Amino acid sequence: MAYFRPPGPAPDPALVRSLTAQQHELHQRLRHEPLAAEPRLLAGCDSSFPTPDTILSVFVVLEFPSLQLVEKVYSHGPVPLPYIPGLLSFREAPNVVQAFAKLRHQPDVIMVDGHGVAHPRRMGIAAHLGVLLDKPTFGVAKHKLTGTYAEPGPNKGERSPLTDARSGELLGEVLRSKDRVQPLFVSAGHRCDLPTALRLTLACLRGYKLPEPTRLADHWAEEFKAEVR
Repeated sequence: MAYFRPPGPAPDPALVRSLTAQQHELHQRLRHEPLAAEPRLLAGCDSSFPTPDTILSVFVVLEFPSLQLVEKVYSHGPVPLPYIPGLLSFREAPNVVQAFAKLRHQPDVIMVDGHGVAHPRRMGIAAHLGVLLDKPTFGVAKHKLTGTYAEPGPNKGERSPLTDARSGELLGEVLRSKDRVQPLFVSAGHRCDLPTALRLTLACLRGYKLPEPTRLADHWAEEFKAEVR
């Protein structure tokens, strides 16, 4: 996800308390498990902010394992909430759900450009979206949000665990997706476990830093921005 972080007044404490309580309730519904079967269709999801007040969310659906593009859709609308650290998924999720509703092909699993449980309260956008849609999801993020790790080796496929600095809880894997590029942060979302998330991410690498589902979602986001201007 391409986050827009506008300056502004401190958020309403009552709103923060309400959203935090909702986030806790969503977290209680999380499940981590292997997929019931190998996916036939795999979606990529990405959101960006064309202006400070609008959000563009994109889904692409690919055949798996060929990664041939089957479908692409987007939703564009107003941002419903101010920027609140740790609660960004509430800014994104409503528009993402609207984009998902436009799909004619239902994916078996969704790769989200963002975090799953590698989040301070274990509820990044991939986890949040998975619970809302009750679909298997996992996150592949470009930047760390929380946790500590040792730098993985310089070659494609090398990785290291991302863990909570205090508890030692395993949050995800830090993956070198291409030789000598900055690593990605892979974490489980909902109805998907970390080994599955890592395996599918590796299977979707095609010579770029980003795996194909989120790379193509990002690519089409740029194309769709021209339509909404």
